[in-house]
Parts: sequence; structure tokens; C-alpha cells
Amino acid sequence: MCFLVRASCEPPGDVLRPVAEKEYTSRKESLLIRNRLFGFLIAVTGMVGCMTALSTAAASANLTGAGSTLVAPLEANWANGFEAAGHGNVKVTYGAVGSGAGIAQITARTVDFGASDAPLTPEQAAACNGCVQIPWALSATGLGFNIPGVGKLNLTGPILAGIYFGKITNWSDPKIKKINPNAKLPNLAITPVYRSDGSGDTYAFTNYLSKVSKAWKNEVGYATSVGFTHGVGAKGNSGVTNVVATTPGSIGYISASYLIAAGLRVVAVKNEAGNYELPNLKNIENAAAMVKKVPPSNELHIVNPPKKFTEAYPISTFTYAIVPHDAPQKGLVAQFISYAITVGKKYGPALDFAPMPKVVVTAAKAAIASL
Repeated sequence: MCFLVRASCEPPGDVLRPVAEKEYTSRKESLLIRNRLFGFLIAVTGMVGCMTALSTAAASANLTGAGSTLVAPLEANWANGFEAAGHGNVKVTYGAVGSGAGIAQITARTVDFGASDAPLTPEQAAACNGCVQIPWALSATGLGFNIPGVGKLNLTGPILAGIYFGKITNWSDPKIKKINPNAKLPNLAITPVYRSDGSGDTYAFTNYLSKVSKAWKNEVGYATSVGFTHGVGAKGNSGVTNVVATTPGSIGYISASYLIAAGLRVVAVKNEAGNYELPNLKNIENAAAMVKKVPPSNELHIVNPPKKFTEAYPISTFTYAIVPHDAPQKGLVAQFISYAITVGKKYGPALDFAPMPKVVVTAAKAAIASL
């Protein structure tokens, strides 16, 4: 059975983010918002990897898309909002199958649009034959952890690389204790969890590791799929979330909105300025502030910004809609993406999607107009 994303409710009016201690909402408010968001996470769990193709031969009032699980919670709200905003005869159906599968499906023209958190490689762009990538949202890849008795955790890039290399194997490791002097770290084996499917979150996370670890850059590198040498694989953000939530000692890289929904503890990651930051809206915005111009390809990189961006969360990422110039319904797709980057941005903060910089919005509008 294949499950597709359909928005079922308005987004919560409050925002629960993985934040520093002083920014936490009350426990009552937190539980309320988590419960409202967790319904979407459950809906996503069964659909990752099940959608092999969505026919575009359906009625002209239907749009189909596939790809990024990171953007799926936001896309569900866009779909509902788009229909409510005078497009009631249009049904937008989206399969959260991962960025790699989304690129494959738009390349095969089995959907009207793809979605990826990783920009197209030159090879993918050539194979897609006239596809335009349009930045349409901004969020982050966080790291959820499950260490009994530990609520706050700082980690550096080199330590994260050591964990995913299988060289740092216990939470009582001196390197971890040194930067967490107030945490009661147990003698507990570390279980790193990674995405087993092609993923933009894998791209962002391994891109970060490649920037902070020469060994990782040389031995593993970065892409939507890489050869992890240690740990446990799981499909989709929902799959990684479930493994981390149920496995003491685990750590996994997960899109920010899924961390919110599951109520997982979140790692504060050291940035270039030497500060330990969480994937909050202001930290994601600060990372994106490094973008001063957008290249013709719309390919953007904001992982590990320079140290002058003192509050930047170092694993922040844009996510893209991918649309062919020859798309049969490109006019309707253009309307949907235009809605997403304008009116639809109101749904972002509750799901930890930050506003895109004006220069990026301008580039996105130009790309839409070029379809």
C-alpha cells in the first residue's frame, strides 16, 4: 500500500523548536504542539519508498510531485492552502520518497515536479534534460539523540565524523565529556543512524562533515547517498526518527520539523565561530545570510558558514522544486510554486522553516517566470 501526503489540518499557531534551555516553551504547550505535528509524522512513516511512479496522465486539475521528506510537512500545508486560495478544483498530491527518488521521478517525467534538498549534480541536470531547480524553502538538518538522563549535548564536526566512522563508540568518550562538563554521560554504546535511501539530509550532513574533517572528505565525501562505514540505516526522516526514538544510545541526522514532531533531544553543533548552536529559526536565518547573490543555476550552499555569522546553525539547507521546461502542466506548477514562496511562507515557522533571503526569493521568481 502506498501513502501520499495530503494536508489534513491548519498548522499550529505556536512554534515548538529544538531550542536552548531559555527558549523552551512550557511542558504543556510543548506536548500540545508535538501531538498536533506528530500526526503528520505518522502519516509519512508508511509512504517512504513505496511510491515508484505517479502518472501525470490524470485530469488536468491534478498535480503530482515527489521527493524530499524534509519539505513534506510544509508541502502538505501548501497543498491545502493552495486549494483554499481559489484553486479548489486542483488537487496536489505529493510522495515523500526522498530527494534521490524525487530527482529520478522528475527525470522520468512520472510526476509534474520533483523536490530535493540537494542541488542537481551536472550529471543529474543533463539527464533531467531541461529541468529548472527553484529554491522554495529554507530549513536545517538537525541531530536527534537518545541518551537516558541527558537533555543537552554539544558536539563538534570532528566528533560527529568520528562517531559515523565508528572510531568514537561510547558516550563516555573523553572527547565528548570535555565539551559537555555538566552532562552525566553514561557508559553506553553509540548507535549512529543514517538514511538508507537517497536523501538531501544526507547531502547536507555529509557536506558538513566533509568541510570539518579531511578524513571524511577523502574517504567518504558528500552526496545524497554515500558509503557509511558504521551504524544503522533507515528509510526517510520518519524511519531515522523512529530508530532514534526507540534506541537508547542512538544519534541520527533528521530534518528539523521531524525532530519537533517527535520531541527528540537535539544536539547543539559547533559552528565556525566556535559557538554551539541548535537548528532554531534565527540560527537558520543567520546561516542563509551568507547568500549575497544567486548563480544562474540557483545552486546554493550554506553549510558551515564563515565565522562572522556567529549565530549560524552549520547544517542549514535550502530545498528545491525541480520542474522541466517541457512540463505539460508547467503553468499550474508555476502557480503552485509561486504560492509556496509567497503566501505559503506563513506556514514555515511552526515547522522550523525560516524565511528565505530576498535575493533568493527574487531568483526563485525569475526561475518560475522562465518556465
